[in-house]
Amino acid sequence: MIKITGLDKLTKTLEQAQKALREVDGELATVSFDPDDPASIEAAIQSVGSMIDERLGPYEKNPVIAPLIEGMKEQYRQGILDRAAEARLGQDEEVDGD
Repeated sequence: MIKITGLDKLTKTLEQAQKALREVDGELATVSFDPDDPASIEAAIQSVGSMIDERLGPYEKNPVIAPLIEGMKEQYRQGILDRAAEARLGQDEEVDGD
């Protein structure tokens, strides 16, 4: 007979992961920033990072969630940078079009 061990630990890890993912389901946060102000952009990035830490921090030792935390931070960081760049390009087009 073969005895399989570790299923309790795996089950607990997956249950924690499900709970953590419910924490970030839906709208995470709304941030505003001035696309022409690097300090404002950085503050928005830090704000989102803090919100992710606040919601997912209790699960940072979970092997399923830990890599997601940094991945989410990078995804939101890049999204903010992209939106700032798009906004600046839109402003340049308005000036050029006048």
